[in-house]
Amino acid sequence: MHIDQLLQQMTLEEKVGQMTQVSIDILHHGEPMKIELPPRINEEAFDTLVRKKMVGSILNVPSGYLPSRQEWYELIKKIQDKAEETRLKIPVLYGIDAIHGVNYCKDATLFPQPLSIGASFNLEKAAQIAEATAYECRAASMPWNFSPALDVGRNVEWPRMWESFGEDVYLNTVMGVATVKGYQGDDPSAKDKVAACLKHFTGYGIPLSGKDRTPAWIPERYLREYFLPAYEATIEAGALSIMINSGEINGIPVHASHYLLTEILRGELGFEGLLVTDWRDIIYLHTRHRIAPTMKEAVRLAVEAGVDMSMTPFNTEFTDLLIELVREGSISMDRIDTSVRRILAVKQQLGLFDEAVHLPADYPAFGGQEHQQLSYDSAAESIVLLKNEDQLLPLAKDAKILVCGPAANNQRALNGGWTSSWQGDMADEALRNHPTILEAIKDRQGDHFFEYREGVNYEVEVDFREAIWKAQEADYIVLCLGEDSYTEDCGNLNDLHIPDHQMHLALAMVETGKPVILVLAEGRPRIISQFEKEVKAVLACFYPGPRGGEALADILFGKVNPSAKMPFTYPQYANSLVPYDHKYTEDRDVDESGLSFNPQYAFGHGLSYTSFEYSDLQLNQKSYKADEHIQLSLTVKNTGQRSGKEAVLVYISDLYASITPPVKRLRAFDKIELAAGESKEIRFSINPSDLSFVGQNNEWILEAGTFKVEIGSLSQEFELLG
Repeated sequence: MHIDQLLQQMTLEEKVGQMTQVSIDILHHGEPMKIELPPRINEEAFDTLVRKKMVGSILNVPSGYLPSRQEWYELIKKIQDKAEETRLKIPVLYGIDAIHGVNYCKDATLFPQPLSIGASFNLEKAAQIAEATAYECRAASMPWNFSPALDVGRNVEWPRMWESFGEDVYLNTVMGVATVKGYQGDDPSAKDKVAACLKHFTGYGIPLSGKDRTPAWIPERYLREYFLPAYEATIEAGALSIMINSGEINGIPVHASHYLLTEILRGELGFEGLLVTDWRDIIYLHTRHRIAPTMKEAVRLAVEAGVDMSMTPFNTEFTDLLIELVREGSISMDRIDTSVRRILAVKQQLGLFDEAVHLPADYPAFGGQEHQQLSYDSAAESIVLLKNEDQLLPLAKDAKILVCGPAANNQRALNGGWTSSWQGDMADEALRNHPTILEAIKDRQGDHFFEYREGVNYEVEVDFREAIWKAQEADYIVLCLGEDSYTEDCGNLNDLHIPDHQMHLALAMVETGKPVILVLAEGRPRIISQFEKEVKAVLACFYPGPRGGEALADILFGKVNPSAKMPFTYPQYANSLVPYDHKYTEDRDVDESGLSFNPQYAFGHGLSYTSFEYSDLQLNQKSYKADEHIQLSLTVKNTGQRSGKEAVLVYISDLYASITPPVKRLRAFDKIELAAGESKEIRFSINPSDLSFVGQNNEWILEAGTFKVEIGSLSQEFELLG
């Protein structure tokens, strides 16, 4: 049936039901977030919500439980069968947070988290991971994925930093486009595709305090230049839905901003899809942001701002209040029809009116070898070798290694939040068939494996005298530090330094005199400058997924040549959180202490077990008109003794501009693989419009002037003509 014909038949109650999204918990016996286990459907609540209230969408996983795909099929089929009992038989749209694979489905393939994918600088892998995730989502009859997160991580304290692709605008943009295309393909109704949901529109990644869902202060010029481009590109790529930023910008909660949600998102960016709230965020306009004195006013503000669907998620108060608002004339029926039309369009684009569930048996690749290999390969390309003093790595297989530290022997350190449960606290049980870092090292060493001494755990310092004693017999110490799994408020920090008890362990291991290899398993940078100079090698794992332990072990022993690079600037000091694309005034001598921009590891930094030489940087012209592409080329040679992959990063600097320019910006990159001794010419084509910026009138402008392109140690200047 055509959507407009269906809309004409709908009652107000049916329309507003479509705008309501509830959590699966309230369909089960027990309290929300504390349901009875194993889960049991509450038939009365189920009938009320799906048949009588006609809710348009259901989300999430039964709390504390990890269903198999057969259980997901049975649950969602029951929901869709109940929807068939309604007058108009409109299917329910089921949504899930499958941000690194179908993390709420037993035996699904999990992949590196987005920050790790950003570190790989591999767009092909990003697309392949999205394709595999879409396939496995549909295998569990879940057609709507709340991913990708396009929250450019501009404050590294933020507890959702690891859900972004990093701090750079361009990196987030192109990774986001690759992910959306992988999820949706050319036809989102295909049995192996899902609807992408861009999140969280917009400016979520730069809270002033660094804490989740706290205020951001973002000048409009900065908002447009740093936070809108990724959305504009992914909307153009066809993204079907968007989730809203839970925070507030310049004192206005985004959920109540008509300017952001309607004038900019709909009017300027041309988004025509479904706009859904985040968790309880209309309620929070009343209880948290306090801009609405009543829940009814909160509903009115959000709907008038542009919200299509409310993630309520534990009751239908939104539904009842919205009906009241329409009946009293505070919200027009035309406004309701606009949102319902968008919701029905997404359901139609996903093919739900024709086939709302899929038989698990029709998806033989679910959790299979091909997807598992992709998980491993992606993890291997996501781990960054940050330091390798005196070419300490790789290690000999028969080396006597002492493994210690809280991140050594658990899957939570490799996967982060949104892994089997919201906070990832079920990961060790759910992923017990995958080796931890410790287990992977032991597997590869066999009889040569030496010792494991935890030393400390995440919470407290324990007696590590035995670790010190055992270190005397070791050749090397692999020290695994970092963060347990977390996300959102549960990951808020008051101190960016690595916890004291982990620092004490590090200092004790350094004092043994044995070479220390530091492994950082974390979702954001934790300050390590207290001891970093004393360790011989450093590797960073930004939640590389369940195969991350194996990938790390293979890097340690040289089976894998590391190729990842930093997707953000790793700070050396807690009060020096300056991104790579900073202003010139942030990169100058201030006193004897040196430069004010002084990171521990720079954006784009990453080492290899081979060496690459860049040469012969060429531009096809010395000057360009605004309609002429900048064609550049260079030669990259592997000058080492083994094959390796290299991410070639292209930076361009605007030397003078009417708005103070950043020192440089990433404008292109390519990931290549070269055999030992092999050379390759790499070509890039850059549109001059990509060199534009948002000017004083908050509009994009392209100014004539001198620019400099930098690739590695090579650079060339060129002129852009007026």
